[in-house]
Amino acid sequence: MVTAHDAGLLDCHRCASVWEGARPGEPCALCGTRLRERKPDSLRRTWAYLIAAAALYLPANLLPVMITKSLLGTQQDTILSGIIFFWISGSYGLAALIFTASFLVPLFKLAALAVLAVTTQRRSRWRQRERARLYHVLEFIGRWSMLDVFVVALLAGLVRIQGFAVVQAGLGIGAFGAVVVLTMLASLSFDPRLIWDAGPPEPEDAVDDQGAAVPAPVSKAGA
Repeated sequence: MVTAHDAGLLDCHRCASVWEGARPGEPCALCGTRLRERKPDSLRRTWAYLIAAAALYLPANLLPVMITKSLLGTQQDTILSGIIFFWISGSYGLAALIFTASFLVPLFKLAALAVLAVTTQRRSRWRQRERARLYHVLEFIGRWSMLDVFVVALLAGLVRIQGFAVVQAGLGIGAFGAVVVLTMLASLSFDPRLIWDAGPPEPEDAVDDQGAAVPAPVSKAGA
């Protein structure tokens, strides 16, 4: 299996351009970023961001994310209480959207990053192609992780303009935003090329040109 290093190819981590014959440390001709073969201290930085995000995940869901003050009193809402409120009031689509974007997606990112970090650190050859695809999925969904922060900021501005109540962001929204940022940093710090350092894929992981699984060859006795 010929690697990009063997072929003399080097890519830019910022603009994703690929250069032939470039050397590590040289600036990218498009964006000026210094080219490098690997991300420095990839696993250590990934673990540091991942552990910090996991430690803030519970406060992000237990502490209030929005505090509403009106003539009727003060109400504090967490992410889960907001989901329950929308579900009971009949807004099933909105409840499902908030549950997916604010609860399931961060949990999925934490679990997926943990799987990638553990298997890569152990130099496992288990399902290397699927793990590489999983990393690209994490990069794609990362841009949709700040939904709750945007909603609270929008509500705070609109309600204060109306003058009937005051909506303030609680400590939970800060913890939730920190979880999102830390998981994004963990994803950016992880170098997916480390997945292939363990060696070529196992036979059961082989696929054909159409992406269909190719069964491993079976030896026949007496052949």
